Amino acid sequence: MSEYNLNISTGSLEPASPASQVPATLPNIPGKPHRPRRSSSLLDPKIIRQALLPAFTKLDPRVQFRNPVMLVVEVGSLITTIAFIASFFDGASQKDQFFVGFTSLWLWFTVIFANFAEAMAEGRGKAQADTLRRTKTETSAKLITTDKPGTSEVVTAQVAAPQLKKGDVVLVVAGEVIPGDGEVIEGIASVDESAITGESAPVIRESGGDRSAVTGGTKVLSDWVKVRITSNPGESFLDRMISLVEGANRQKTPNEIALNILIAGLTIVFMLVIISLQPFAIYSGAPQSLTILVALLVCLIPTTIGGLLSAIGIAGMDRLVQRNVLAMSGRAVEAAGDVDVLLLDKTGTITLGNRQASEFIPLAGIRIEDMADAAQLSSLADETPEGRSIVVLAKEKYGLRGREVSQHNAEFIPFTAQTRMSGVNLEGVEIRKGAADAVVRYVRSKDGTVPPELEDIVSRIAKSGGTPLAVARNGQMLGVIHLKDVVKGGMRERFDELRRMGIRTVMITGDNPLTAAAIAEEAGVDDFLAEATPETKMKLIKQQQAGGKLVAMTGDGTNDAPALAQSDVGVAMNSGTQAAKEAGNMVDLDSNPTKLIEIVEVGKQLLMTRGALTTFSISNDVAKYFAIIPAMFAIGSTVPNPKTAQDYLNYLSPLNIMGLTSPYTAILSAVIFNALIIVALIPLALKGIKYVPLGAASILRRNLLVYGLGGIIAPFIGIKLIDIILTLVGIR
Repeated sequence: MSEYNLNISTGSLEPASPASQVPATLPNIPGKPHRPRRSSSLLDPKIIRQALLPAFTKLDPRVQFRNPVMLVVEVGSLITTIAFIASFFDGASQKDQFFVGFTSLWLWFTVIFANFAEAMAEGRGKAQADTLRRTKTETSAKLITTDKPGTSEVVTAQVAAPQLKKGDVVLVVAGEVIPGDGEVIEGIASVDESAITGESAPVIRESGGDRSAVTGGTKVLSDWVKVRITSNPGESFLDRMISLVEGANRQKTPNEIALNILIAGLTIVFMLVIISLQPFAIYSGAPQSLTILVALLVCLIPTTIGGLLSAIGIAGMDRLVQRNVLAMSGRAVEAAGDVDVLLLDKTGTITLGNRQASEFIPLAGIRIEDMADAAQLSSLADETPEGRSIVVLAKEKYGLRGREVSQHNAEFIPFTAQTRMSGVNLEGVEIRKGAADAVVRYVRSKDGTVPPELEDIVSRIAKSGGTPLAVARNGQMLGVIHLKDVVKGGMRERFDELRRMGIRTVMITGDNPLTAAAIAEEAGVDDFLAEATPETKMKLIKQQQAGGKLVAMTGDGTNDAPALAQSDVGVAMNSGTQAAKEAGNMVDLDSNPTKLIEIVEVGKQLLMTRGALTTFSISNDVAKYFAIIPAMFAIGSTVPNPKTAQDYLNYLSPLNIMGLTSPYTAILSAVIFNALIIVALIPLALKGIKYVPLGAASILRRNLLVYGLGGIIAPFIGIKLIDIILTLVGIR
């Protein structure tokens, strides 16, 4: 055991004995913490190498059983392989042996390439998962075994991080890694979260409030904290993130399940069609070739989307991870793509989060320079963003430099909730700045007068959505400072994009209705909820859901937890409370409220990619139909005085609209194209369809034009080119 003395009054940690010295604070590491490199390359050689082995291990039928389409292809590959081996014993010609063997080879490639696509999607998170796992297993913790209230005695036992359980309290000092998810119950520290979020700027974590939650794997840079563990082994944020990036526990979403049922149904239908074709083949005198039947089946079932469906889902989750968002389930990602209503907090999401001084408005008879000078003097010691913005405005607009007032025996008056004012006493001059009614009382207490125009100025600023601060000097009212919420640049354009997508935006704020209306108008949101409380948020969400809408919102406080739990997509801030993170179904590691808009875009992109590739997969069956059906009946068809295979093909020439060389090259071309198209579409499945903010009808038309019509035309061109190549190399 190690023993430490915790000086409560000074906040320093002192070792009880030299043998167990651990510094209370370590110097900050020079420079910024390293941001983990996330490869953006779809064809990263390391990822490709990692995906090769799983592409073969996934041939296990127990794995393929989850994908019925590819299971059928694998069974067909096995049948043709057996037929190829049997051809050496039943006296088949060398040409037939080559045909069966070559077809079997490409069928195996079809399965392997589909597995490779899934392994590529999973492999993009392997490196990050390994790093996170090492962080988890190599971390030790100082478990507090004795912590007497009211004393400075702290006794700790060194344990491995995976041994910690919910409710344990650990001590983490500067330079140490936080061993598990928890809440700070005592102390304050600067924490480096770059290992989890990738952001280099450290954050402050302290007991109480909405900044008490800490994540396992992050590092304390200065001071110390006591952390109460809030998760059991295997249930931590780090564990969930490892599972997410590896795709190990990815559950299929409702739409994905529905699509699986659709393509499984199509597979069954085509199997029945192929079986029904056999009697016609017998009647026409065509040879009974299992290889041709299997090739026809594989080419007609939706193998393209069947092979890429899993990769599309995993890649969608990975795109969220690339944006530092942890989704608790694939259902949440999918729901984000179907969202109808976005609820966004005003402060920090739509506005910059801090009110800024925009103008000085002097009363009649007061020079604006005099008022700006007084406003700046009253704000020199004000470290709030509002106070600093007043100093900057006076400097930039009126050339007033910050002065060294400490040499003039200045007495700064801090802001308090009781007085609602702040200011400075300087060489017999009293300057006060604060809420208009508070400054009015101050002026009147000094026997000063308040001009009637003050009320008009204050009312006009309030109606415009701003905050008025009155300024007085020696009992004389000078004027009003206009503070306003600054809407973030580009927000109106982003809301316009969402509107084109059919998504309605609602701003949530605690401001009064007049202020809320002004900000909503400037930002361009569709609606707003003013004077919002947890109850009114819940009521709004339920009303929208009752109308059949899917609702998304962000939050970070305990008071946001009920609304996060009720919404269809609840994005909790990583810097928020544990209650908020448990209530939401996503966690934003960057704690950036505007990330909700990006999450919706990722969800839309996932659905668009899945829909586009499904359209393409089903459409390209048309071309393969015209390639294989004529070939199947041309081989061995009963015709008057048959002489060559070309005679058989000429007999069915009306169906051979592609002008393929021979039945053998037709079937081989279709099978090869069927395999290569999966390879060609892997980058598209991983990267996703380019996001364009269009309505559902526009997206459907684009899909039908680009991927529907393209899915019909591309196979005609591809199969014909492959047929030409096969002919040139002597395969007929």
